[in-house]
Amino acid sequence: QLQLVESGGGLVQPGGSLRLSCAASGGTFEHYDFGWFRQAPGKEREGVSCISNSAGATYVDSVKGRFTVSRDNAKNTVYLQMNSLKPEDTAVYYCQVAHLGLAYWGQGTQVTVSS
Repeated sequence: QLQLVESGGGLVQPGGSLRLSCAASGGTFEHYDFGWFRQAPGKEREGVSCISNSAGATYVDSVKGRFTVSRDNAKNTVYLQMNSLKPEDTAVYYCQVAHLGLAYWGQGTQVTVSS
């Protein structure tokens, strides 16, 4: 059973940076494509970034140029480096794997951007 655990969230001032981590266990890490999603209070969950098993990356327009997704297959971990953070980036961030018709989610990590 694949398990995902996010970490790295916190409170940061506008313009600051955070790096989120998503540690995976119980599966074949290098085979998976990973997604980062976020959900702000009162809003629907939205996709932020994806990284394929060949490390190809995509981003939603609102984070392009500010966020960078990466993966370390040796550590079974995916990262989301977030720079130039804005108050509108405040949300719970989740990583996700969709595999063989099933979706696996972590518990999420809170990111709050506020002065």
